[in-house]
Amino acid sequence: MGQDVTLTSSDGFKLGAYRADPKGAPKGAVVVIQEIFGVNHHIRAVTDRVAEEGYVAIAPAVFDRMEKNFQTGYTPEDMTSARAMVGKADFAAMLRDTQAAIDAVKGSGKVGITGFCMGGTITFLAAAELSGLSAAVAYYGGQIAKNVDKKTKVPTMMHFGEKDAGIPMPDVETIKSKHPNSEIFVYDGAQHGFHCDERASYDKKSADTAWKRTMDFFDKHLK
Repeated sequence: MGQDVTLTSSDGFKLGAYRADPKGAPKGAVVVIQEIFGVNHHIRAVTDRVAEEGYVAIAPAVFDRMEKNFQTGYTPEDMTSARAMVGKADFAAMLRDTQAAIDAVKGSGKVGITGFCMGGTITFLAAAELSGLSAAVAYYGGQIAKNVDKKTKVPTMMHFGEKDAGIPMPDVETIKSKHPNSEIFVYDGAQHGFHCDERASYDKKSADTAWKRTMDFFDKHLK
């Protein structure tokens, strides 16, 4: 459905991205930020799904500065490789590359952003620091709690799994207390990665509920 494109960041760096366009006139645009596994099969599928909802959707390859077109699946070996990549990641550079994606689609209307895992953290940081956004939806961003004092500039929604081993519920409560105007949901029994139907932690009920909330949120704030 989509196509590979090239983006140019503010420092001149060229990175890859996957873009999908809706069949009709777009309702707006949504930037999709990857997990630590790259712009892989799952993230491309999510991007296609956003386009099916009526938005121009684009997923920047924010690991391109370290390794071009890095993609893995979800085996234990893949997990090790992906964790090594994120350990070297430069969040400031990834935010610059995220801004390039926002700028690339802003001609389609208001722009939202969503991201998963590491991408959830980037989504939160983008809502606080980047320009050109009108809404943000972060899924289980593991470093949101470390950045909790940053103030988001746009309407923000966050999704967390109750059984997420990497994001304890006290952290979520802290995030709620610091961001009372954000819509924050916790999914009973859900683990980290509950949205991804290619992972063992996939929870269809939670994923479906979170997706509907996400799309309703974008429909409200990007119209």
